[in-house]
Amino acid sequence: MSEGESVRVFCAVELPREVREAAAAHAARLRRFTGVRASWARPEGLHITLKFIGEVNAARVESISTAAGAAAGGFRPFRLSIEEAGTFPPRGAARVLWLGVRDDSGQLSRLQQRLEEVCSAAGFVRESKPFKPHLTLARLRSLQASDLPAFLSDEHRRASFGPFQFEVTQIVVMRSELGPGGSRYTPLSRHTFGG
Repeated sequence: MSEGESVRVFCAVELPREVREAAAAHAARLRRFTGVRASWARPEGLHITLKFIGEVNAARVESISTAAGAAAGGFRPFRLSIEEAGTFPPRGAARVLWLGVRDDSGQLSRLQQRLEEVCSAAGFVRESKPFKPHLTLARLRSLQASDLPAFLSDEHRRASFGPFQFEVTQIVVMRSELGPGGSRYTPLSRHTFGG
């Protein structure tokens, strides 16, 4: 990464292998339906986005890492659960298939708020939409048959998923590179809670 280069960056919580594998198996069951073109998330790239920053000059990545470290420093590990299947928008033609994140302790929401605060103080724009943690499984694209998207989203919502519980211990600053086979993510820095 050179100083003048522009990079696409976000902050996230990574998922354990068993959660990614279960999500991939769920997606594989849905992919058997033909007639719907979709961009399916790579299993190794599944994550919970805390803050999407977007394109920044590579020289600013250090500021993002510093902010993520400051946010992580005030937290202790906490548990989340991945369960429920849904779509965006919730009514009408589905455009995104997602898996839900259950945050009983409220710690994930507090972590996201703290990250917004420190990133804002570092000069990054605050997110205007409310935080709705989820795992994006697929983005539905062109549709070859009008009844298939509804069928696919109904199948997705009806499928039982989880719960899969895991412990969150860090924030990861990720680079996102868009490509013909989907986005590829590379960790740029990791920030362990309390550290």
